[in-house]
Amino acid sequence: MKAGLYARVSKTDDSQNPENQLVHLRAYAIEHSLEVYHEYVDAASGADPHRPELKRLVKDARAHRFSIVLAVKYDRLARSVIQLETIVEELDRVGIKLNCIDEPIGTETPEGIAFRQMLGVMAQLERGLIRSRTKAALARAKAEGKRLGRPPKRIDMRRAHELRAQGLGYRKIARELGISRPTLWARLKKEGGESDRRDPSS
Repeated sequence: MKAGLYARVSKTDDSQNPENQLVHLRAYAIEHSLEVYHEYVDAASGADPHRPELKRLVKDARAHRFSIVLAVKYDRLARSVIQLETIVEELDRVGIKLNCIDEPIGTETPEGIAFRQMLGVMAQLERGLIRSRTKAALARAKAEGKRLGRPPKRIDMRRAHELRAQGLGYRKIARELGISRPTLWARLKKEGGESDRRDPSS
């Protein structure tokens, strides 16, 4: 049976060495007669969803290049319950076992099945808490009079007026400034210079 070994260290902590995890994983593989297919190592936060070696591991799992994934602990795979649930479900979907050797709850055991169910419940709870915190933060910002959403794009109105004086149409001026025509027109109306005219199509 072939195994994919996964290790992760924090990118911001130079004192961490992935070799500490890999030595442990290699010894476990030898003890259990597992052939190591590849060692996947990321230097990134566990909350970062864009870890190249983790993506490569999942891709190889889908191709069935190994039968089991070994990691030292679950937090090496993910810090977020939602992310961990996603990884566990993806491996389970393609029939790849997962064993975190310092937290021995194999995903194929009865304990592992219960663990996956608990993981789903906790992930749902985490999603709900995130939504609640987001709503509370938006309500607080609104109550404090803070502007929500993207900041308004800066428009060089001096240049716009120069181009208009040269006889250019609004569409060409908007294209020159890198904005949409409705945005330009709204800004001109706000300044009061075009309030007596309809939104032109030129």
